[in-house]
Amino acid sequence: MLKLHTYFRSSASFRVRIALNLKGLAYDTIPVHLLADGGQQKRPQFRSLNPMGLVPVLQDGPETVTQSLAIIEYLEELHPEPTLLGRSTGERARIRAVALDIACEIHPLNNLRVLNFLVDEFGFTTEQKKRWYQHWVETGLAAVEATLMQHSTDFCIGDTPTLADCCLVPQVFNAMRFDCNLAHVPRVVAIHDHCMTLDAFRRAAPGDQPDAA
Repeated sequence: MLKLHTYFRSSASFRVRIALNLKGLAYDTIPVHLLADGGQQKRPQFRSLNPMGLVPVLQDGPETVTQSLAIIEYLEELHPEPTLLGRSTGERARIRAVALDIACEIHPLNNLRVLNFLVDEFGFTTEQKKRWYQHWVETGLAAVEATLMQHSTDFCIGDTPTLADCCLVPQVFNAMRFDCNLAHVPRVVAIHDHCMTLDAFRRAAPGDQPDAA
């Protein structure tokens, strides 16, 4: 049985939960609370699995895989159907580009450890921290919107959910949670809303996780 070390509000964990559900793969949830006990991800036992101290971590027998996109590509190679990476070389490149725009350009600036550093090192107020979050999400999603306007389906790229959707939905979910202005990204919001009508996405949502609090 696959084991997923996860935190219910982690958008990176959310991505992997979506992918597992889309592929119909069963897994055991191992909660890692990022706030409780000073951050359970800092414990030596967890750091032995992932020295970066980040969730998610996937254990598959002797294999331990870190980083959400690497985990999803690992699952794709083991279970290629239904594909999350498209059918053609060009389509795969476009899917990866959207996923990386979100996972590498938007999300890292708003990761919990970055937000904590802004508070601890520079004395950001709650409102300043929130505005930092909003700025980078709103400007980043504007760029994603421009890319997605080149396509006209219910999903990011193509007619079925892909890695790009696995990344977009958690980012929009968190954007809404932090009161980001999304009026300028109607296609991004429409894709999020459509995906959330699908069982695989709904079951992966933070509020439906066993460690949700």
